[in-house]
Amino acid sequence: MTGGAVAPTPSDTPEGSQPGVRPGGLRGRLMPILARIRPGLARVGRLTRHQVRFMLVLIGAAWGVVRESMRPNSWRRTVREEFRQCLRQVVGGGFLSTIVTATLAGLMVVSQAVYWLGFAGMAQMTGSILVSVLVREISPVLVGIILLGRSGMLVLTEIGILTLGGQIRALQAQGMDPFLLLVLPRTCAFMVGGFTLGILFATNALLMGFIITHASGVITTSVWTFFANVLGAMSSWDFLVIPLKFILVGFFVGLGACMTGLLVDADDTIATLMPRGFARGIMTVMVVNILFTLGG
Repeated sequence: MTGGAVAPTPSDTPEGSQPGVRPGGLRGRLMPILARIRPGLARVGRLTRHQVRFMLVLIGAAWGVVRESMRPNSWRRTVREEFRQCLRQVVGGGFLSTIVTATLAGLMVVSQAVYWLGFAGMAQMTGSILVSVLVREISPVLVGIILLGRSGMLVLTEIGILTLGGQIRALQAQGMDPFLLLVLPRTCAFMVGGFTLGILFATNALLMGFIITHASGVITTSVWTFFANVLGAMSSWDFLVIPLKFILVGFFVGLGACMTGLLVDADDTIATLMPRGFARGIMTVMVVNILFTLGG
């Protein structure tokens, strides 16, 4: 049409460019670059979404366990039996490992700390150093690793096999809640077991360290004086934080193992679940310890 604008035809548009985008414009130059980096960004996004998803699921499941544990109707006979069996396995299975690890920690940490502090003329700081390093920081981490390795992987394998085999769907079809039957009693058992093994670990580590240093002549006081010095170095905040660390480490180790076993993909196997559950458990133990350290 004479005097009017002529619309571009497909032949007028350069090949490889979009209509309305100038080939030499900024958008035209960015599109090929975005097309190349888009697959990498998609992979990063999928990984981030997967990790955030588990963290959100863990927080929601933790609130569910706390809420349901306060309801008497949740503790039916089958749930109580699952709790007793899991608690027996957690405490009984981790008892020997806790004693051995605590003995080694006492030999390495307590005896060396007492020796070098006495050598430097700072023996009065022995109690505070042992409380800060061994009882408050090292013990929760090592107890969490023992719980994860001795019992957490067992729970993960058990629930993972049930999920992969379809038994979880069968329980749901029969009207039973897998969360109440499997997750609630096991998480509570890990929580009680974490506190029990944690106190046992700290006490045995201090006792073994005292025995070695007393036998070598570094310490000449009695065992009661030694423990009195350690307790005297603890503040009122320590009497709350240290048991709470043991409780929360056991709580989240058990809950993380249960939820990892329930949240499986179609192509998952036990061989893929085990490394994932172990990595998540280690991360959970470290996060709990770091949060308490920052808060303290």
